[in-house]
Amino acid sequence: MIDSFLKCDHNGRMSGDQRREQILQTAVSLFSNRGFSGTTTKEIATASGVSEAMVFRHFASKDVLFAAILEAKMCNDGLHTFPWETNEALIAAMKVKDDFAVFYEFGKQALEKHQADIGFMRLLFYSALEEHELAERFFGEFVKKIYDFLGDYLRERQNEGAIRQMDPRIIVRSFLGMLIHHSLNNILWDKKRSILDITNDTAARSFAEMILCGASNECKQRAA
Repeated sequence: MIDSFLKCDHNGRMSGDQRREQILQTAVSLFSNRGFSGTTTKEIATASGVSEAMVFRHFASKDVLFAAILEAKMCNDGLHTFPWETNEALIAAMKVKDDFAVFYEFGKQALEKHQADIGFMRLLFYSALEEHELAERFFGEFVKKIYDFLGDYLRERQNEGAIRQMDPRIIVRSFLGMLIHHSLNNILWDKKRSILDITNDTAARSFAEMILCGASNECKQRAA
């Protein structure tokens, strides 16, 4: 909630930093519901309870405001340090080469993050559809790290004969496709879970099994 970010001084006025935070949070809400093109700075100002001039005082343009949202997300959620690097269970699984646990722990954390910040997820979807710089920047600064992070692990396991020989990026993309499509359904298309209603734990376990074992007993015979 936006209110949780507001702390007024003894005169009941917000400080500059608090006002900036309020504008940011309001912009996230509006952008995630209307898109970047469908939201004006005047609407952001009105919803924030400030003048449009005040919005421009903190953010020179709507593009600057949009970029600031990503900056805040990267800092506040620790994305600049890549969150999976601090997942102790995941790192432990990598050290002992427990492939199922690696995919399970990664998947569960990803699904929990998607669910915890639906507004930001919607904002990313909008930015991709509108071909805004935010989508490309988020991919370059964050998503690519996922391919490198899991890809390096998969290459090591391929060299040890534990994983089939194929481009590791295909495996990573297949796994991310499961996670993202599942979140897209829950966030955009099937909010009531009428098609599939499962916990993040069940989803992560099932997707990990699918990526490692497949769904058919004929897989090994056909590969051979």
